[in-house]
This record gives sequence, structure tokens and C-alpha cells, in this order.
Amino acid sequence: MLDSINRDAFTLFNQGGNLIPYEYSGYKNEILASKSTAWFGTTLNSSPIYDVKGPDAAKFLSSICINSFFKMKPGSIRHAVLCNERGFILTDGVVMMIAENHFRTYWLNPVVGYYVSVTDMDVEGVDLSGKEFFFQLAGPKSLEILEQAAQSDLHDIAFTKHRMAKIAGVDVRILRLGMAGTLGYEIHGDAANTEAVYDCIWEVAQTFDAKKLGQVAYTMNHTEAGFPNINMHYPLPWFETPGLQEYLTERPMEGFFNLSRILVGSVGDDLESRFVTPYDVGWEYLIKFDHDFIGKAALEEIAKNPKRTMVTLEWNPDDLGEIFASQFRGQEVEPFESMDDRPMDMYYNSGFSMYYHADKVLAEGKEVGISSGRLNSYYYQRMISLAFIKPEYAVEGKELKVVWGTPGKPQKEIRVTVARSPYMNLENNKEIDVNEIPRYQR
Repeated sequence: MLDSINRDAFTLFNQGGNLIPYEYSGYKNEILASKSTAWFGTTLNSSPIYDVKGPDAAKFLSSICINSFFKMKPGSIRHAVLCNERGFILTDGVVMMIAENHFRTYWLNPVVGYYVSVTDMDVEGVDLSGKEFFFQLAGPKSLEILEQAAQSDLHDIAFTKHRMAKIAGVDVRILRLGMAGTLGYEIHGDAANTEAVYDCIWEVAQTFDAKKLGQVAYTMNHTEAGFPNINMHYPLPWFETPGLQEYLTERPMEGFFNLSRILVGSVGDDLESRFVTPYDVGWEYLIKFDHDFIGKAALEEIAKNPKRTMVTLEWNPDDLGEIFASQFRGQEVEPFESMDDRPMDMYYNSGFSMYYHADKVLAEGKEVGISSGRLNSYYYQRMISLAFIKPEYAVEGKELKVVWGTPGKPQKEIRVTVARSPYMNLENNKEIDVNEIPRYQR
């Protein structure tokens, strides 16, 4: 039952009334399970879900997204990215085509809701947040677990596809996704059936030694996968975008993630450098200039001379050791800011504020970008982060530096090296070539 889902969590993260466990068996166990068996999570049950329906649904989504939806077919999935007029990402998420003229979106609201409210196209928007459950099951054993729970063959669900099935005798929608070539699924269904479906899957998952997924382990996956995430790796310019700003001012709870921002890290109070464009995060392959969309003119200019691109950084262990050792040099020495108290630069005790951590990246003493999502990668036994830096420095093996420490406090330049991206190099999904993953979104 759902009460037991949360009972064995060590601590809880309260977001919009949903209690999300920090950890179940410990983030290390949960991380390892995703590599060897599977993890099973409910961390996205609080996801914004928003349907766009009507004769102009594809036209409408194409007008607000950098990619096009005119050729999308029922049963398919697409990564959607929305920008403002300056080319900064407002949000990104998944769009499923349910039926003709019917799309279901995840994490596009409240931005998509704002655009529905001001469009003159023939579309209807329906907020379904909280009305369906949203489970994640990922790892090399995830397909076997799902097939046993569904008592049916699910091999036909190809990468970035979805279809209906039955689990525990009720209808569910199964999506096949997975980052960096790993095998992963989402299971969606009517909220009234949450407990029955969860219990059925978990009963099977335990026989494979799968682990429940907590909030900490969930946030750690994106840096390894080279997939920057909104509200984790960068903030969104919701209250810096005319129109959307006024819309959210009247709906402060919908603007929660970017309403009470606290900026931490050596980047300091420089907010604008933390905003990103599709080029900054390596998503330029998604942009389709063959249609009009919000931000098109700005992105066409950026395309002529991109200022940043995304890389993975591997942090020098000796320099990290000095950060740790500084905590034990006595009261007469002010230590460097600690990083060993959390495996990733996410601040879970933030109350009603969102903390955004970003550090300066230097080359030959000059600032060339920012680093975000610092991660103690337990599986790879490395400290890594994602960085949005000038393209000329995005060369694997290139040595750079990250400035650690808030301005006004002791700071240390940590040596870093541009590493492979994505850093996760598992191949437990043999049907997908990692190098081909971006093409499904084109």
C-alpha cells in the first residue's frame, strides 16, 4: 500500500503536498541497483501533466517549441523544448501523442498553460496533474520485471514509443525511454489504481533484487547521463519573460521552482549566466528552423556563433582532498565550503526556496563558462559535473579549473578535465546505439 511506500524512507521531501522519500535503502544501494538490476520509483508522481487537444494541436505545439509536431504519430514520444524570445529555455519535457489531435505533455506546464490561455488557435488545454500515477522502472532487468507484472510480452514497445497494457488487471500506459542507452520504462495510469499497480510491480521487482528509488538517487542520474535537467542544473527565466511573468504572478504556486530562487556557488548572484539556450546544453539537433516558433530569431543568430556547449568535467581527486581536509584544521582557519555533506549539489532542506548551484569554469585564468550538477559518482568513483563552456574548450582531455566557494568566502581552484559525455557508458540496452539516441527527437 502507499502508506508503506513512504514508511521505510529515512527522510521525506515535501513538494506541492507530495511526500517524496529522500532515500530508501540508501542512495548508494539505489544507484548500484540501476546498474545491475533495476530501480523502481515514484519521484515523478508530482509531475505537471497537461493535455493539448483540438484541430490545431500540432500547429500550436510547433509554434511554441523548437521542434515540430506535424509528422508525429499516435504511440510516439518526443522531447519538447520551449524557449522565450531571447532563446533561453523556458522548460523541456516529454510529449506523447495519444490520438489524432491529442497530445499529453509532462513538465511543460505552467508554460504551455500560459500559451494556451493567449492563443487564438483551435486548441483546448486540460491540466491532469495529480490525476494519474507516474512510476519509473529502469535498469537491465526492468523489461523482465514489467513483463512478469503485466503477464505479457512487451518487447514490441520500441525506444521512444508507448502503448496500453494491463497490470494488476487495470489499464496502464507503458513508455519506453532510458538515458545514455540504458533500459528504462515509465508506467502511467489512473490515480485511482495507484496502489494496485505499484504493489504488483514491486512484488515482482523484489524477486530481482531491485531497489526503490529515492529523491537523492533520482537527481544523481542526470549528470552521469549527460542530460541536464530543469530546476537541477539550471533555473528557468519564468519571471524574466514578459507575459509569462504576469501569468505566474497570479499563480505563485505554479511558478514555485523559479519564484524564490537562491543562487549559490562561485557564480554568485549572476542570474543570467545560469540561464541556458539549446546550444548551451547540446540540444541544437532538436531545433527545426523550417517552421515559426517563439525564440526562432534569437536562435538563428546564436547558431551563427554559439557561445557555449555542454561537456562533462572530471574533478581532480587531490584537489578534492584539500577541500575535505580543510574542515579539520582547527577553528583558527576558515575551511573551504563543504561538499562531502551531500552527494550532489542539490539542497533538499530548502523549504519554499529553490537553491541553484553553479561554479565558474576557468581556462588560463579566464572565465569560459559555468559548471553545474556536481556529483559524487559512487559507481564510477569519480567526482563529475556538467559544464556549459565555450566550444573551443570542449575537447576531451582538455584541462580546465572550477572555482569552488561562494564569493566572499575562501575559494579554491579545482583542476578538472573534460571527459566523455555522457559519462555513463553502460550498454544494457543492446537495441540502441548510444550515438543514435538524439535522432529520435529530430
